[in-house]
Amino acid sequence: MIKQNEKKVGAVLVQGAGIAGVQAALDLANSGLKVYLLEQSPVIGGMMARLDKTFPTGDCATCMVSPKLVECARNLNVEILTLSELTDVTGEPGNFKATVRRKPRYVDEAKCTGCGVCTQVCPVKYQIYQEPEVKPVIELAPDDRQKTDCILEQYRDTQGALMPVLKGINNQFGYLPEDVLRYVSVKMNVPVSLIYRIATFYNAFSLTPRGRHTISVCAGTTCYVRGADKLLDRLKGRLKVDIGQTTVDRRFTLETVRCLGCCSLAPVISVDGEIYGNLRGNDVLGVLEAYE
Repeated sequence: MIKQNEKKVGAVLVQGAGIAGVQAALDLANSGLKVYLLEQSPVIGGMMARLDKTFPTGDCATCMVSPKLVECARNLNVEILTLSELTDVTGEPGNFKATVRRKPRYVDEAKCTGCGVCTQVCPVKYQIYQEPEVKPVIELAPDDRQKTDCILEQYRDTQGALMPVLKGINNQFGYLPEDVLRYVSVKMNVPVSLIYRIATFYNAFSLTPRGRHTISVCAGTTCYVRGADKLLDRLKGRLKVDIGQTTVDRRFTLETVRCLGCCSLAPVISVDGEIYGNLRGNDVLGVLEAYE
């Protein structure tokens, strides 16, 4: 154990550069020790860097792990050894000697810019997958193509236009049609996987058709104890749909929300943002008639 004001001597080897290994390396490096971070794969970050969301909060995994990876790469006390394996350890506590085998990269890591040219002359026998040069042709109905083209043209010179384009499509069609998303992928030269990652992350986007009117039933504590569940049952019976579903004629979509901020009017429902409070029994059926 290192005493206060005692000079730190030697180095530390951390095996495995997942999120736990990276955090351990940072803690040790920030305490003044030289750290060798060993990872057998080509990159650090482990499984967490491959995730989209994390359970149970649904937070973005990349948003949490990326700052730690950047900090680890910039820390002068951390030396990252990728494509490396620990083959032998000898010695005793406080005086270990580790033998590490590093696989050849055939490139100078200090000069690598990630251009990908090296993959064309790579001596490894496995072939690197290359995106096809010919983009697939997506067939859209003339009206859908015209609407989508207008949205794309509106944000043509906007930096980071994917989000506003998806928002415009969601507002125009009421949801994000699959064929339209593939058309956007071709036109914007953006992978479909990235589009779907964004579309499934934000609750504002829907991949299934939604009704012209959205009915939101407040499921907060105050509304619940004042009978919101009975209002919800009335709406289910009248519309013949369950929570998250849309009526056959695509007129109404039924959903629940945590709170609408109108506890004094409980129980409350919202139709397209219009608040209706102090509802009882058949009152919700009268609200529906105004939109039918």
